[in-house]
Amino acid sequence: MDAMTDRISSRLWPAGLTRVPYWVYTEQDVLAAEQKRIFEGPVWNYLCLEIDLPNNGDYRTTFVGSMPVVVTRAEDGEYCGFENRCAHRGALICLEDGGSVQDFQCVYHSWRYDLRGNLRSVAFSRGVNGKGGMPPDFDMSCHGPRKLRVTTFCGMVFGTLSPDAPEFETWLGPEIVSRVRRVLGNRRLEIIGRFTQALPNNWKLYFENVRDTYHASLLHLFFATFRITRLSSGGGVLVSETGEHHASATRAPPQGADSSYQGMRSDKESFRLADPSLLGMHDEFHDDIQLQILSIFPGFILQQVHNALAVRQIVPRGVDTTDLNWTYLGFVDDTPELRAHRLKQNNLVGPAGYVSMEDGAVGGFVQRGIAAAADELSVVEMGGAGAETQETRATEASVRGFWKAYRMHMGL
Repeated sequence: MDAMTDRISSRLWPAGLTRVPYWVYTEQDVLAAEQKRIFEGPVWNYLCLEIDLPNNGDYRTTFVGSMPVVVTRAEDGEYCGFENRCAHRGALICLEDGGSVQDFQCVYHSWRYDLRGNLRSVAFSRGVNGKGGMPPDFDMSCHGPRKLRVTTFCGMVFGTLSPDAPEFETWLGPEIVSRVRRVLGNRRLEIIGRFTQALPNNWKLYFENVRDTYHASLLHLFFATFRITRLSSGGGVLVSETGEHHASATRAPPQGADSSYQGMRSDKESFRLADPSLLGMHDEFHDDIQLQILSIFPGFILQQVHNALAVRQIVPRGVDTTDLNWTYLGFVDDTPELRAHRLKQNNLVGPAGYVSMEDGAVGGFVQRGIAAAADELSVVEMGGAGAETQETRATEASVRGFWKAYRMHMGL
């Protein structure tokens, strides 16, 4: 255990999974340890989509935690990833979001790298007029940014810095693999929108939020009012054995009256939509699941809300600041009618979405609420004390699963 983790371990954290100390969201030491032990540890981080790199020579910049990364399509078509950091003085190698190149040249001193991140030339390495230059024994093969192991799955690109990370599908487990394939299958993806949302809170508060099925129909009035998801509907929560990954599912609501939300803030049965087609659902998944939220530790979310599909990437920016990268998805074989419906239904989600607008604010409410409560504890007991799969969404099992995985990776 390193000194940083030892300092963190000395802080109060009760045994079990039902109490979480608030200092874990507020301390810089914790964030620094998370970068090393989680994001750069034996996990697979979402990098981009395969369709972001359709041709050899294409690249896209992204992040592994706070570490900037370049993902490329090499000359032979292989997907590669390396740290976006020049081996000379540490400047970014790539300044753009993406593009197509033959190689990369650092703007600071023109050190040049190939598509796999190998250092290929150093400007004025032999000096000028016989003077200056690099030492004769300087070996370019010994200098370069850190490289990632890269894999692809269902049209997505994931990477890890760790040689100890298991093979990707083994790491997910068969049940999570099946839930990803349910949505993405073997169909050819198409990007129909993307943006970045700034969140005023620690990254873990958002990742907890997407795993928190208990809040969904209480915080989100639109969800409960129009019966997109209610805890009284069928469904449940799948939690992987390690707690790292989860998938929650809401089945089509039962017919008839539902008084389970009577008197609550989300009891708004009198509300109506001017355009009810917003809530229509094309039967593309051939089951009765109308909403599925799936997370892959430590920062990836796959969303299916009716026919509104998206992937989300969590990027920590500071102790109390997070970027959330959204990519709205369709498929190449979508009919014009389905494509128009997806575009309309995407108004449900996002920073101003009818549903998820509240998620962009509530994490900030927590961050502000715990400002003077570092040694106080949150309560995570809904649905029991374990992190097991449950046939209900009136549970915090998948939130406890996150903390089970988090403590394992952090050595706490």
